[in-house]
Amino acid sequence: MKFELQHVDRDTGARAGLLHTPHGTARTPAFMTVGTQGTVKTLSPSDLESAGVEIVLSNTYHLYLRPGPDLVARAGGLARFMAWDGITLTDSGGFQIFSMADLTRIKPEGVTFRSHLDGSEHFLSPEDIIRIQGKIGADIIMVLDECTPYPVTFDRARKSAELTLGWARRCRDEFTGRGRGQGQALFGIIQGSTYENLRLRCAEELMEIGFEGYAIGGLSVGEPKSAMFEMVDLCTGVMPEDRPRYLMGVGFPEDIVRCVDMGVDMFDCVMPTRNARNGTVFTSEGKLVVKNAAYAEDFRPLDPECDCYTCRNFTRAYIRHLFQAGEILAPRLATLHSVTYFQRVMREARKAIMEDRYASFEETFLRRLEDHRQGE
Repeated sequence: MKFELQHVDRDTGARAGLLHTPHGTARTPAFMTVGTQGTVKTLSPSDLESAGVEIVLSNTYHLYLRPGPDLVARAGGLARFMAWDGITLTDSGGFQIFSMADLTRIKPEGVTFRSHLDGSEHFLSPEDIIRIQGKIGADIIMVLDECTPYPVTFDRARKSAELTLGWARRCRDEFTGRGRGQGQALFGIIQGSTYENLRLRCAEELMEIGFEGYAIGGLSVGEPKSAMFEMVDLCTGVMPEDRPRYLMGVGFPEDIVRCVDMGVDMFDCVMPTRNARNGTVFTSEGKLVVKNAAYAEDFRPLDPECDCYTCRNFTRAYIRHLFQAGEILAPRLATLHSVTYFQRVMREARKAIMEDRYASFEETFLRRLEDHRQGE
């Protein structure tokens, strides 16, 4: 993998770049669509391509349990297995330590998971996580880390950050021992909750270890937005300029636009697709709950400014009808629109960066969303 920084906006920290990988090149800033189990629910790879998606993120923990990394390897790797002609990224399963805390036991050696599928127990060390991701074959892979909840005491956050750093060193050693991942790129993850000194220490030690890219983890877990922005700004202020910067799990459009301003290059979140499957989509005019009765006779598209297949062909009234009737087409059409919307936002942000007008783009974008909220 090679990251090519093309331009930095003259009035902000916003960056435009190119992320070159064995499976293609992605333009940054980029929003990575989440396909947890090797698929973006309701969408085909051709749908993703038409929506402008360039990177799909899948989950190591889930793919490890089903169908298993050996099968994915025999299929030729994740991209070939899912017939995706683009870039893939796998997270390490670290978020599952947080989200399924009642099913995990943590110790310095690694993590014991109890499968949510059949209750079986699986111990995975940092080295195991690298080997598993090596078999899955994603272009970008992540170190094993621990994501703490919010709020958390300083002492608990310190121990977690130290554990994450220890695991990162072991992941790096295993990755290097495998011939630098056979074409893969390994990202380190900055933890430390909302404590400035912990974040800085974690970032500095990760940079000493050396990774192909760096991620900011452990945010968007219940902390105030102001604290999240403060930590993002702090981290991007010390992260290397020549490596991609990835903010994990942040998905509200307004948050993404603000964090691009701070120099973040990559984002992911399940929220856009999960919300869409349940009838809530994002549009240029703000969030829209299409299942609401107010749209029963609304014959406008979901987003008048969108040219996706959904908005070109179907009305809010029809999509609401599909949701009310429990038709499978409803979540498919809503998901296709939301995925397209996020890709469009990133393209517009990138264009604004390249033209040195990101500040005005950001101001207009945020003001429009605020006007929509006040008008609801």
